[in-house]
Amino acid sequence: MASAELRDELNCSICLSLYTDPVSLRCGHNFCCSCIVSVLDAQEAAGGYSCPDCRAEYPVRPALEKNRKLRNIVEFFSSTQPDMEETRIFCTYCTKSPVPAVKSCLQCETSLCDDHLTVHNKALDHILVEPTGSFNNKKCSLHKKVLEYYCLQDRAYLCVSCCLVGKHRGHQVELLDEAFEKKRKLRKYLDDLNPQRAEIQTRVQNLQDHKKKIQEKASDKRKNISKIFMDIKKQLEITEKKALSEVSRQEEKIVSQISHLIKKLEIQEDELSRKMRHVEEMCRVTDPIRLLQETDITVCSHGGNEDTGGDGGDVSSEEDLDEVLISLTLHRSMRDIVTNVSLELGVHVPDILLDVDTANEYVKVSEDLKTATYSVKEQERPKLSERFLIFNQVLSRCVLSSGRHYWEVEWDQIGGCGIGLSYPSIEKRGRQSGIIYNDKSWCLYMYGGVYEVWHNSVKLTLSVKPTCPTLGVFLDHEAGRLSFYELCDPIRHLHTFTASFSEPLHVVFWVDVGASVTIRS
Repeated sequence: MASAELRDELNCSICLSLYTDPVSLRCGHNFCCSCIVSVLDAQEAAGGYSCPDCRAEYPVRPALEKNRKLRNIVEFFSSTQPDMEETRIFCTYCTKSPVPAVKSCLQCETSLCDDHLTVHNKALDHILVEPTGSFNNKKCSLHKKVLEYYCLQDRAYLCVSCCLVGKHRGHQVELLDEAFEKKRKLRKYLDDLNPQRAEIQTRVQNLQDHKKKIQEKASDKRKNISKIFMDIKKQLEITEKKALSEVSRQEEKIVSQISHLIKKLEIQEDELSRKMRHVEEMCRVTDPIRLLQETDITVCSHGGNEDTGGDGGDVSSEEDLDEVLISLTLHRSMRDIVTNVSLELGVHVPDILLDVDTANEYVKVSEDLKTATYSVKEQERPKLSERFLIFNQVLSRCVLSSGRHYWEVEWDQIGGCGIGLSYPSIEKRGRQSGIIYNDKSWCLYMYGGVYEVWHNSVKLTLSVKPTCPTLGVFLDHEAGRLSFYELCDPIRHLHTFTASFSEPLHVVFWVDVGASVTIRS
């Protein structure tokens, strides 16, 4: 009984439960922090503050002081009473042998067993509550009457006198029985909400985990891209130095040859000048004997090349910068950079050529085997078992059996066109040979202003409209992903198929009237 009485002393008079984070008002009364804050918030709207227990008034909102000692007492009491919810109250009138009480009378301040409760109900119309060992918190501290009502405005328990006089007069109140029933329903509703909240918390946690993974993946991808571009910059610097070195090498070689020729010609010019001065001097001699005796004069025909070595001082037209060699140096280096980037990304760019032996009679294939165009005339090809007979389709020669691959195609945006992948075992005759009608092919179909994706006769119309004739296709064979992208600026993802590919795959085209599609190198 002492434990039950102590528990009642440790109950908040607002929520009637053990104090949680207890605080004190200046009048000395204690409450749960959240309970008294709610009451003061409600009183603030009414324009005045008072203690819910003694009705002491405060001109301004009272300060709340934490009662650490009371909090420690509550915690100690809770730790020493693991079964306090099962503490039993016994009937006050059964003195010879304890009998558990089923109700307590607030007016009589007694607890009753079933037998005494029956007699009590016949005699009096008192308020009965669940068995309790202390009645102090069940009565109004001001009027000493049973607390029968609850003030919704002040969030406080009231007796009948509190409702008729004092600060609570005219306030909206409810009977405690109704309040407790509402509380019971609220607790049941709360119990129903708990699983929903738990589910939401689980989903939020899953999303948080997914968000973290995406952020970590994005961070790793940024680092990877930065590394790739650092490598590209280094390779570009090497390529620049290589190309500039080649230009300098050619320049040095040709300039050296020209300089050597200039020096040679200058020597020849000096020799000719000396001879010309001597000849001029001899021209001024009047003595014929001296002229006849001169042995250093060689008369040559006009325009002779004896003194110039036969080259006339001209530079050969072949002696020029080899721009083709410079371009090849750049091209090869840039190709190596692109190859290295592809290897770094783990993506292979296949050399896709169309297989004429599979082309329908109304599909014209270009000489370079890169373009499929609808033809109004039959191509008069041999009748082969691997050729499509009904639909205007053609397969590629190459087979993609593993790895990650990327290629680009260009649609002329005239007529309808389908691009995709197909197993080699696709039918070549009948309706099932159409790449939109079977489970052995995956297709992006384009016509007018519409994109559609097809697989096994199931169509999905995309919400985006075609804005660019060039499309990118990405295949990850092991992961079972086939993705289509529109190569506008910025690049736009159109659709991704997911499947467990059980066979190698061929690129496949379908061209309707007027349509043409090309594999871009």
